[in-house]
Formats: sequence, C-alpha cells, structure tokens
Amino acid sequence: MDSRRNSVAEKSLTSSKKSAHYLAAMRPRQWTKNLVVFAAPLFAFSINLQSILGSLLAFVLFCCASSGFYLINDIADVESDRQHPVKCKRPIAAGLVSTRVASGMALVLLGSALIFGWLRSPQLGAAITAYAVLQIAYNLRLKRMVILDVGAIATGFVLRAYAGAAATGIVLSSWFLICTAMLALFLGIEKRKAELRLAQIKGNKPRSVLKYYSLPLLARMENVVTTCTVITYTLWSAGPYLHGARTSWMLLTLPFVLYGIFRYQLLSDPQEITSYSDDTIEHGGRSERPEEVLLKDLPILLTVIGWVITCFVILLLKHQGLIE
Repeated sequence: MDSRRNSVAEKSLTSSKKSAHYLAAMRPRQWTKNLVVFAAPLFAFSINLQSILGSLLAFVLFCCASSGFYLINDIADVESDRQHPVKCKRPIAAGLVSTRVASGMALVLLGSALIFGWLRSPQLGAAITAYAVLQIAYNLRLKRMVILDVGAIATGFVLRAYAGAAATGIVLSSWFLICTAMLALFLGIEKRKAELRLAQIKGNKPRSVLKYYSLPLLARMENVVTTCTVITYTLWSAGPYLHGARTSWMLLTLPFVLYGIFRYQLLSDPQEITSYSDDTIEHGGRSERPEEVLLKDLPILLTVIGWVITCFVILLLKHQGLIE
C-alpha cells in the first residue's frame, strides 16, 4: 500500500514539474506587456463589467499569441541558446521541454488566439493577425534593421492597445494612440541603450543590430521621443477641448508619468550600469528587460499604482458629477 502511495506521489510530482516547465517555456513574465489592452477602457473612462471582460479576453489572447512566438523563437534558437550562459537555462534549451511538445504548444496557442479573436470581432481578429505578421517580420528581418527594430516594438504595443479597444467596442482618442506609440518607442530605445552598455561591459555585442547604435545616437533619439511622449500625454489629459480625456482633471496624473519616465531613464543610464554577471545586473541596467522593471522596481511599481488610483478617483468623481 505504501509503495503504491509513493508511486502515485512521485507521478504527481513529476507531472507538476512538467507543468511548471511548460509554463516557464511560455515566458509568463513577458505577459506584463499585454496589460496595455486594459488601457483602452481606462483612458476612455469606460470601466464596467463588459469592458473588463472584453479587455480580459484580449489580454488572454495576446498572452497566447506572444507565448506561441516565444516558443517558436526558442525552438529556432535552441542550439545557440545552449551555448549562452543564461539562455541555456530556458526549458527548451535545457531539454526540459522537447521541441516536438513545444511546437505543438505553439500551434495550439497561436491557433486559439487567432480563432477566438476573429470569433469575438473582425477588428480584434485583425489586430491579432497583424501582431502575428509583425512578429514574423521582426524575427526574420526587422530585429536586425537599425531604427526599424524599435519601430516594430512600438507597433506591437499600439496593436495591443487597439486590440483592447476592439474587444470592448471603444473608440480611441488619436492622442491616446500617439502617446502609446511614443511611450513604446521610449521603452524600445531605453532597452537598446541598456543592452549596448551591457555589451560594452562584457566586451561583445549579443545583438547584431547593436553595432549600428551608439550611446550618443540613442540619447538623441531618447530626447526626441521623451518630449513627444510628455507632450502627447499632456494634450490627451488636457481634456475634451483637445479631443482627449473626458475631463481636464486628468492633468493631475501628469506628475506620475513624468516621474515614471525619469525613473526608467535612471535605470538605463550608462553611468548606473556598472557591472554585469551571467544572470544578475547590478546598479542599473534592468531596463534591458522592461517586464522586470514593472515587477521588481518598487518606485516604478508604486508610481503605476498611484497613477491607477488617481485615475479611478477622477473617474468616480466624474461619474458622480462632482467634477467636470
């Protein structure tokens, strides 16, 4: 009897480990990027059960689509990843998930995202399809083309924002879309800046596109995009007079945006990135991985929380007719 129980326990443990490996191969930490789909109802001041459920569906579908492409990338790069000090620990490179199983997972995830997206609405289906085409183009060519690589990253975020609107039937402000694009460009430039500085510390360039960039060039690009981001957000938050937010009280959220941008710049500043090891980054450099900044940097996290709370308070006061 005890041997049977031990056997069942071992099988259960083995199954649990496999599930954990499958989940890790899907890179769930990257799913934070898909939270952009919730921006549409929030920026439109349309918070209700229907918009929340629609945004949640878009979030799940984009998580499936993005994870499908992560699996495909890891399958294609499995041999090179095994030679990398950090990437060799990924489930597929480490042999914890077979390429055959990973291929099946990618097919199911991508197929489900596309099918359910088109069933929900043609607009949502088109957004997910465009995202899939963009990912294919990015992995085959765009990620090795200077400037277009960060442009592709920004386009991916705009498609996520559009998908959130498509899933909820919300008409987006043009200022919202432009601000989303500028903020995404900002994140892409900061990512390249951190990667370049880390590559200089290590003495190599892990991404072929980095040889076309320099820190002065990225600094100039950063200045332009940062200015555009702040201006477009300010114009949106100025209110209905400029076809932006429903109330000009959204200007109260501007300090959170400014602090978040400045804090992110600090984390990617070349002077802050002073050392690098195989799986740790000391004194800055975390903006090489934006998802970790949101999850691990307490000031950024508190800034996001403060921004969301302020938006909800303004929305509540607007709904109660206490402000215009």
